[in-house]
Amino acid sequence: MTTSAGIAYEKARADGRAALVGYLPAGFPTVDGGIAALRTMVEAGCDVIEIGLPYSDPVMDGPTIQAAAQQALDAGVRTVDVLRTVEAVAATGTPTLVMTYWNPVERYGVERFAQDLYDAGGAGLITPDLTPDFAPEWIAAADARGLDKVFLVAPSSTDERIAMTTAACRGFVYATAVMGVTGARAATSDLAGPLVTRTKRAIETASAGAPGLPVGVGLGVSNGTQAAEVASYADGVIVGSAFVRVLLDHPDDLDAGRSALAALTEDLAGGVRQ
Repeated sequence: MTTSAGIAYEKARADGRAALVGYLPAGFPTVDGGIAALRTMVEAGCDVIEIGLPYSDPVMDGPTIQAAAQQALDAGVRTVDVLRTVEAVAATGTPTLVMTYWNPVERYGVERFAQDLYDAGGAGLITPDLTPDFAPEWIAAADARGLDKVFLVAPSSTDERIAMTTAACRGFVYATAVMGVTGARAATSDLAGPLVTRTKRAIETASAGAPGLPVGVGLGVSNGTQAAEVASYADGVIVGSAFVRVLLDHPDDLDAGRSALAALTEDLAGGVRQ
């Protein structure tokens, strides 16, 4: 059974806080090691998990995530390993989405991927390089199974584009508030707040003034202080590169890496609760 990420956002909203969304690519540092790391993140306070599908041409990823994904690819990670990772993490009851470029899904077969993701207990897909107007096959497959469809909005998106994108989303909207590739940053972007305001306005207009679909923000957050800043205006704080960096910094000691991962997650979870 799949669990929508929207449920986790609703629970966080009821607690008067933002949700913490954590990302790692599948197969990093190994398939089993990655599953253990993701479970550690759940236990330490992540409300939603994103599992990256390693891809050979990651044009939107920064060097940290690229390095981790390449390590997974070099070890022979396949889509079946991604789905096994989803199944293991989703078994914790935490909404678990796959974040992927579109080409691997097309190669696998859209209907087949949607069904296998559903069977694994996955909540849905985040598709950074696929927009709703070019996604009829995925939208139909997702709608048939109740899977989340998470599309991205950016500071460069027009109001019309934001309205079209949010109307097609289910689960949450991903606001990417940094122009350029992903990666942890020393300071949060001043583009994030205005983007969230515009996105929420589009959602409220479509839902007749109700809060509606939550908005998660990814912009290179790496500590609890930054998480608290983003949580002051967003429904969710999405963290990827900082988690990956922790494991890259402990290449030969997974136990130490998991301990550091737990400490980072706890710091971030404290931030979204401020």
